[in-house]
Amino acid sequence: MCNLPDSVKIKNNHLEIGGCNSVALAKEFGTPLYVMDETTIRHRCQAYLNSFRRIYPQTEIAYACKALCTAGILKVIASEGLSFDVSSGGELYTALKAGIEPRKLYFHGNTKTKAELKMALEAGVGRIMVDTLQEIYNLDELTEKMGRRADVMIRINPGIDAHTHDYIKTGLIDSKFGVPQNEIKQAVNEIKGRKLLNLLGFHAHIGSQIFDARPFVDEVKLLIDLTNQYQTTEMSIGGGIGIAYLPTDDPPAIEIFAEQIGQALKGKTAAKLILEPGRSIVGTAGVTLYSVGGIKDIPGVRKYILVDGGMSDNPRPILYQAKYDAKVANKAADKPVEVVTIGGRFCESGDILIRDIKLPKIAADDLIAVLCTGAYNYSMASNYNRVPRPAMVLVNRGEATLIVKRESYEDLVVNDVVL
Repeated sequence: MCNLPDSVKIKNNHLEIGGCNSVALAKEFGTPLYVMDETTIRHRCQAYLNSFRRIYPQTEIAYACKALCTAGILKVIASEGLSFDVSSGGELYTALKAGIEPRKLYFHGNTKTKAELKMALEAGVGRIMVDTLQEIYNLDELTEKMGRRADVMIRINPGIDAHTHDYIKTGLIDSKFGVPQNEIKQAVNEIKGRKLLNLLGFHAHIGSQIFDARPFVDEVKLLIDLTNQYQTTEMSIGGGIGIAYLPTDDPPAIEIFAEQIGQALKGKTAAKLILEPGRSIVGTAGVTLYSVGGIKDIPGVRKYILVDGGMSDNPRPILYQAKYDAKVANKAADKPVEVVTIGGRFCESGDILIRDIKLPKIAADDLIAVLCTGAYNYSMASNYNRVPRPAMVLVNRGEATLIVKRESYEDLVVNDVVL
């Protein structure tokens, strides 16, 4: 399975993305550098829309902003006709700043504050996905005070085990997410008893980076039963389809995934289907470029390639042992000849980007391109060790557009109060 952006080529032994030479990008914008391929993002948006609407026309695709939420990325995705899943006031604010139509926003979150709910009501978001009984009470209080109606969907806990890492499973019975099944009837009655809350349907999410479509089919069947039982008109199965981080990974193609979900729906319901893909839209589109700062060869133990980034710009390996593939961007056509470990610059022994990968012979100042870094890298980045977060560029047809500026040292102290 390909784990490269759709536009990747090798020219003059250099990795080219979106028609842009990666070595030239590193020189112009510095490293570490997040590079996002616009072509890949657009292809994935189109694949979701075309595949699902061909099989089940009443489908809406809402991009899960938590995967990567910048104004520039959201504008690209909006231009392809997608809606958006936002899960905080910050994501909502970013979407509004990007010019997204508020009615195309689905507001998620297992513990939304009253201030965030008020913000969502003032903006006029399309749906608020309630996650607890308390949230229903909070919404009722706010809608009464503000004199505004709210269209809501109930996020349920489906009790479905998706085979993925424990930290990104969300559908198990023992989970902080979703209304437990024994409280669904009460939640429905509480909403229907409020004059300014309008129940449209049910939502569920079973986890992330899932390669097997069968748990999604089980989820669909559960949501169909609830839709028919309570006579609602919409259902959302969330996101979660995986991508190929490694060449050996084999996630289902979007078209196959759509076929299996569509078959489970046909003839069983007329409700609108909502999907919320995130990683599978932006993940493969992203490549992070790092400069090699040093090499540490421990005889008989390990050879470390030390780069100028790491767990601050990509915390996934240290958080849940995520595995990545990489290329030497300035030696893209060279044959792999040695096994090395790519280590980050941060003061943690676990700051290892890739352990034991076979690459061409590497020297100081070479450029390492870590693949599939479009999802949950920038969005989970930090300023650990007071290191500024990287810049991000969007590449397409030989042009690179800066969409996130590199942070400065001044940015790091802008909110500090000096005593």
